[in-house]
Amino acid sequence: MDAEDDEMEASSAPLIEHLAELRTRLIRSITAVVIGILATFAFAEWILDFLVEPIARIMIKNGQNPQLIFTAPQEKFFVLFRISGLAGLAFAFPVIAHQMWRFVAPGLYRNERNAFLPFVVASPCLFVAGAAFAHYVVTPLAMNFFIGFGDVLPTLQQLLTADESMAVPTDGETKTVFLGSVRESLDITLKFILAFGICFQLPVLLTLMGMAGLVSAEGLRNVRKYAVVGILVLAAVVTPPDVITQVILFTVVYALYEVSIWLVVMVENRREARLRAEGGHDDEGLPPEKAADN
Repeated sequence: MDAEDDEMEASSAPLIEHLAELRTRLIRSITAVVIGILATFAFAEWILDFLVEPIARIMIKNGQNPQLIFTAPQEKFFVLFRISGLAGLAFAFPVIAHQMWRFVAPGLYRNERNAFLPFVVASPCLFVAGAAFAHYVVTPLAMNFFIGFGDVLPTLQQLLTADESMAVPTDGETKTVFLGSVRESLDITLKFILAFGICFQLPVLLTLMGMAGLVSAEGLRNVRKYAVVGILVLAAVVTPPDVITQVILFTVVYALYEVSIWLVVMVENRREARLRAEGGHDDEGLPPEKAADN
């Protein structure tokens, strides 16, 4: 029995102790979430303004009043509570991740812990990158597409400086303007953030699958054409019918797919180097002349 087996044996515990440990970790995680929700509820209004800021810019561009409405007395409260719930979960994530790691780590070998820990850090970073990309790039493009179907009204400054004939419409044409619901506007913004945050997890997912031997770099290269079709379908589903937005999403996700192939290649090279160092590398599948050389 080697040192790592001794370490695993020392960290083993009866089932009851594992359940008690799991309960402790869950209680601490839930407590962190509740504290996060209560702490962020005071800032929920500011977070709401930040999330709908792309919509406000488009409304101002179209000469409309940058305000959102709510049609039920309780709607605004539940919108703020929903925001504080998501924000509280986000702020509590480091605590949740730490508690999960403390529960899982004793059951892993040292080399498994060293290999898994970078993904625990990379996953939230990639999610934040995807959310930022959605908020600053995708949402403004989508809102400009949707709200752009409304009529562009003259701004207050234009009305003040225009003559009387321009200030009062004389053609009798009906004007259509955007009166956005705060709940529905927040829903579409959060959908973009979640969709792109999840899409940016692709390198983490494929790399972990490569470490588990579920996928290979060669296999990912062979199914590249199917991946292209799948990414195109994904871009058509999660984005508005706007070619520019769909091309941006396709380009980003496909680039992440190619990065994932490169990461899986690194995983396979490290695995092969470790097997060679341990003398466990076999030459099965190699050409006879290469197997003879080895």
